[in-house]
Amino acid sequence: MLTLPDSIVAILAQFAPLFTTPVFRHVQILIAGALLTPGRRTVTNALRLMGLAHSPRWKFQNFHRVLNRAKWNARHAAKILLHLLISAFVPTGEVVVGMDETLERRRGKKIAAKGIYRDAVRSTGHSLVKSSGLRWVCLMLLAPIPWAAYRDRVRLWALPFLSVLAPSESYAHACGRRHKKLVDWAIQMIIQLRRWLPDRKIVLVGDNSYSVLALLDRCRRFKNPVTLVTRLRLDAALFEPAPDRLPGQKGRPRLVGKRLPSLQSLAKGDTTVWQKIVVPYWYSQPQRELEIVSATCLWYKTGRPIVPICYLLIRDPQKKFALQALVCTDLSAQPRQILAWFMQRWQLEETFQEVRTHLGVETQRQWSDLAIQRTTPALLGLFSLVTLMADHLAAVGKLSVRRAAWYAKERVTFSDAIACVRREIWQSRFFLCLTFSTSPCATDTRKLRDDQGDIFALFAAMEDALAYPA
Repeated sequence: MLTLPDSIVAILAQFAPLFTTPVFRHVQILIAGALLTPGRRTVTNALRLMGLAHSPRWKFQNFHRVLNRAKWNARHAAKILLHLLISAFVPTGEVVVGMDETLERRRGKKIAAKGIYRDAVRSTGHSLVKSSGLRWVCLMLLAPIPWAAYRDRVRLWALPFLSVLAPSESYAHACGRRHKKLVDWAIQMIIQLRRWLPDRKIVLVGDNSYSVLALLDRCRRFKNPVTLVTRLRLDAALFEPAPDRLPGQKGRPRLVGKRLPSLQSLAKGDTTVWQKIVVPYWYSQPQRELEIVSATCLWYKTGRPIVPICYLLIRDPQKKFALQALVCTDLSAQPRQILAWFMQRWQLEETFQEVRTHLGVETQRQWSDLAIQRTTPALLGLFSLVTLMADHLAAVGKLSVRRAAWYAKERVTFSDAIACVRREIWQSRFFLCLTFSTSPCATDTRKLRDDQGDIFALFAAMEDALAYPA
């Protein structure tokens, strides 16, 4: 009952050096249980589904110790996962990585690192909703998935590989530590990412939370600079480069040149020349016409680093969205490329939705600090593991799309990918559609075939029900 398919074991075996042999055996069972379990992703639910609820051989406390006591390095696991994803989906070219934070809603006195944060899912442009929970900063590889392509459009998925808990300020004070802001965690994660990929071009995409001079300056100071694309405030202080010093000129050298008009004023100016472009695959639309203005300058604020940037001002001729601006640390990047990079950021929001729907993020109930720091990153990383498993199954023609007479579905989604992996596990455990006993003594077996009509349809329906629960 605990046998896993070879295609799944081959991927999990890459993580075996991180664990001792007994712990790795428990890890495989927990991963399989987390994939198959509907509803809450608790350790006990995973053990029940794997048939270990009444087994005297497997002590349930040992499975809890994998998360709250066992010695293994989650950061090393993230490195292995990243290299597996890059080898499978981005073997060459630039590596585009998305950075964003998500809120895991948790309550209780034992959840020490929780805080009160803005709930982005429940808030709107007119109302602000705050929730108690844990804030996670996530790095996700934005990679094209070949078997998820739709017609002539390449589909990008955001694949999580590194997630870090950013504790609240009150927790830091209670522990006697200096509170790290969101930008501090982001800088540390980028430094770690550059060490893992020293020779690849990295493009980092984030929202306005990461539009900070300290972060932009750190990205450009690597030996192999990291390109950062994010939003830019319309009232940002932009300057021309400092003029050359004259011979014999006295005084302190100027840091910046003449102050430029704000982007808000630039958009309203009569002399501004707007360039019209047509953007293919504008989010949910096949194409969209936009007006843009782009230039290079210096972004400076007193007491902060001076950062050369390329800004991109975007205006909608149809006036369906407000004026917005993007900033890029690569001065040679073209406006279309900057816009294409930033549009990929939306895939991060889809991944956050998928992991809550299909992998049970926010349903786990660990309360020890170490288990909390491991469980949520493990569930987020499970999204990437499922994608890798589905990629192996797609290579042998085992990946299919769920269709019906009333639903002509054409492209593969994550629900199809995880259903494919679940089918593979169920068939490995129970030998579905292979052999079934036809006598009480279990000596006579009969193989099910497609031409057996109702019987085969019954087992196909049972298999479908097991593979597709959220």
